[in-house]
Amino acid sequence: MSTFQFKQFAIQQDRCAMKVGTDGVLLGAWAPIAHRPFSVLDIGAGTGLIALMLAQRSQAEQVDAIEIDENAFEQCVDNFENSPWNDRLFCFHASLDDFMDDLEDEEYDLIVSNPPFYSEDYKTENETRDLARFQDALPFEDLVEAASVLLSEKGVLAIIVPHKEEDRLMALAQACDLFPLQITRVKGTPTSEIKRSLMAFSLTETTDFPIDELVIETARHQYTAEYMALTQDFYLKM
Repeated sequence: MSTFQFKQFAIQQDRCAMKVGTDGVLLGAWAPIAHRPFSVLDIGAGTGLIALMLAQRSQAEQVDAIEIDENAFEQCVDNFENSPWNDRLFCFHASLDDFMDDLEDEEYDLIVSNPPFYSEDYKTENETRDLARFQDALPFEDLVEAASVLLSEKGVLAIIVPHKEEDRLMALAQACDLFPLQITRVKGTPTSEIKRSLMAFSLTETTDFPIDELVIETARHQYTAEYMALTQDFYLKM
């Protein structure tokens, strides 16, 4: 499906290796905005889905995105321009390192990333898909370190990772003086294993930060009330 229609915007994805998926929607809907971010940065934007969701959810006046792959970058720009919030959205065609080198004291109140997960040694024949999917394109270490530099004093880093990587992310964040703010562990069904961890960090240490669990469905296409409440502003059929 080359177009994915949401309630307030559409995602064209025919030129993008990574299509619209549950992980991106979860992060876009879950990322904390109670601190009313003025500026948002999406690292590794792909289609621009998460940045668009945050433009819809928040009053942020600056929603920036970085995308290294040329085709994905061009698609992201098109999706931004065709959205109701095109005056607030901007995509940079750059690696994270290049973006950091070109910045002049820029700070962000919210940084989000749905980073590449697959650190295993296998690759496919599709280099573009590998770039989007494999962790060597954007190591967690680089992501956390960059966030610690780019976050404003009240800023929040929100990411989604495989649950098995949760402890490693906690350690990497701690090494960069980022502290857990909230964690939601995601299961496909009530009886399945925890598959993903939604994690938010800030520069301020919080004692007794909330940790909860989100179950997506009870049976095929039978979504839980919690999942529907989280995503109903976006999915057409929620």
